[in-house]
Amino acid sequence: MSRLEKINSALRESIRVKEAISESEILTVRIERAAFLFIEAFRKGQKVLFCGNGGSAADAQHLAAELSGRFRMERRPLHAEALSVNTSIITAVGNDYGFDKIFARQVEGAGKEGDILVALSTSGNSENIVRAVEAALHKGMQVIALTGERGGRLASLDTLLINVPSSDTARIQEAHITIGHIICELCESALFE
Repeated sequence: MSRLEKINSALRESIRVKEAISESEILTVRIERAAFLFIEAFRKGQKVLFCGNGGSAADAQHLAAELSGRFRMERRPLHAEALSVNTSIITAVGNDYGFDKIFARQVEGAGKEGDILVALSTSGNSENIVRAVEAALHKGMQVIALTGERGGRLASLDTLLINVPSSDTARIQEAHITIGHIICELCESALFE
């Protein structure tokens, strides 16, 4: 396969995944529900925490920045944080408690009932993400899980599961950002227009 064929193949597959989401009433309703949860939490002065590993950590930071900075309009900041950004916490907790607790420990300290945790995991099986979700549920937080098509272990927990219909990590992460951007746009529209 030539480079141009690889480029076109990747673009077509990315489009296919997003079309599959748009054609799934279940997934579009879940995205709408996630936006509603964000809107209600922000109206009540709550916050949204994000966690993910690797590329999903970068996506968590990206989406937290869209909310705490701005997305499309000038407005007041919304309280959103990515739990992957403080290397001192991550290395201290990783050293003292183990890597599996790096996000759960932060959720235990910063999460409050009524807050939201957004857990990004393409497999849905990352132990540190699963433990963060369990900690959030224990605190009475709402949890939104962005995963790949199978949902992994996160699918069996009490989460609002948005499982992208793909098993390709790159395509899943591209869809996670699109879904996150849609939620940000719906939040801004509801809260500030």
